[in-house]
Amino acid sequence: MTAERRFYITTPIYYVNDMPHLGHAYTTVAADALARFMRLDGYRVKFLTGTDEHGQKVAASARSAGISPQEFADRVSLSFREMTGLLAISNDDFIRTTEPRHRRAVEALWRELERRGEIYLGRFAGWYSVRDEAFYGEDELQDGKAPTGAEVEWVEEENYFFRLSRWGERLLAYYEANPEAIGPKSRKNEVVSFIKSGLNDLSISRTGFSWGIPVPGNPRHVVYVWLDALINYLSAIGYPDVENPEFSTYWPADLHLVGKDILRFHAVYWPAFLMAAGLPPPRRVFAHGWWTVEGEKMSKSLGNFIPPERLVAIYGRDAVRYFLLRELPFGSDGDFSRRAVVARLNGDLANDFGNLAQRVLVMIGRNCGGRVPEPGGEGEALLANARGLLPALREHMREEAFHLALEAIWRVVGEANRYVDAAAPWALARTDRRRMESVLYALAETIRRLAIVVQPFVPEAAERLLGQLAVAPAARSFAALEESPLIPGTALPEPEGIFPRFVEKTLSCEAGGAR
Repeated sequence: MTAERRFYITTPIYYVNDMPHLGHAYTTVAADALARFMRLDGYRVKFLTGTDEHGQKVAASARSAGISPQEFADRVSLSFREMTGLLAISNDDFIRTTEPRHRRAVEALWRELERRGEIYLGRFAGWYSVRDEAFYGEDELQDGKAPTGAEVEWVEEENYFFRLSRWGERLLAYYEANPEAIGPKSRKNEVVSFIKSGLNDLSISRTGFSWGIPVPGNPRHVVYVWLDALINYLSAIGYPDVENPEFSTYWPADLHLVGKDILRFHAVYWPAFLMAAGLPPPRRVFAHGWWTVEGEKMSKSLGNFIPPERLVAIYGRDAVRYFLLRELPFGSDGDFSRRAVVARLNGDLANDFGNLAQRVLVMIGRNCGGRVPEPGGEGEALLANARGLLPALREHMREEAFHLALEAIWRVVGEANRYVDAAAPWALARTDRRRMESVLYALAETIRRLAIVVQPFVPEAAERLLGQLAVAPAARSFAALEESPLIPGTALPEPEGIFPRFVEKTLSCEAGGAR
């Protein structure tokens, strides 16, 4: 595999002040679908997620819980690790900012920035939000609060500063030369506008608490949590050892997936830190939107922070994954409602794809002795459309347009269902068995192709369906789409439904948490 056929994708590392919720699940499932897609397409993939465990807010949460910050971080970090299993996430690594490998990387990058004259000691006076772990200018406050609605406090203390003001023109030049570096386009416009408004030097240490990585050479200070957190993308691939095979293979990262609320950290501060340290910035940062629940903003007071385990218990793992990626364009905001989820489950999954697979496999079992039938030239238009899926999917996935990828797949599902009705193989079983076999082969081969390309989105259902088609595990990559068509005469197992209809229940939201 050549060096170019590699792909490094990350989620943000999730802040451990509280437990996982719908928003965390959304980002993680999206990253997983893309990581799975790239692996199936022959790429060597590094998929990273993890937890952000330092900072004033974690210290305060631990104090409220009556335990040490480390105990608190251990407990909540475990819940995020469990979320990856719950949602069938295929991450290759899980990084924690309390790990020794991360601390080494933070210390090394700090020293490198210091060596290059990018850090100086000064005095900070300004507005700070503990909830956001972010500094805000006077002009950014809205009714005395941060743009996020968080409370702010006036802070005056000795801090180390990063010379961010030096990097405005170079950041603008980078984004001009790399127009795809931020997505979607509306978010790029926000970032460029923010940079053009003028960048001030950034405070990168704190002295009012101790839960963090001590500043090298001055342990009275701890490294600002956002500088600390962002470095996880380097520490997970071996930095500061830039000769490490993982680092040399995977950096710069191909894609950081983030929520729109943390875009500034990833698209302004992070590339400036990296370029200042002599490292290339990530190739692309994509900021997705937020979910409301039943039309209302998620909040603890409303009790509508839905834990992922609750969703999976009600709807099933694949169904949750499908809904999150199909319901709305990835860069937009959307609403999570019981009615919308059930409509997708019973419409797209059970009625359309599930019914297609069940009808065809049952007919093969009943009329072809449970063996793959003989092809004969029927259904060529349907097969041509199925063969044309992969190039379109590559383009949609390159743009993080998960909903368009799924729309393209389901168009072929719809064509296959219409072909079943038009060709009526059940009638051909009485009048023209040879043509019946040809029709059923075209349908089974189309379903094989659909099952292979849908693996990134609904991996468990796709695995079951490929098993019912007797497709060997080694023949389930995108290369196998052309290399390994169904072999006539292959015995098939007894068909079973892959997408059962959902019987409605009342969704009871249990409080989770959010940063």
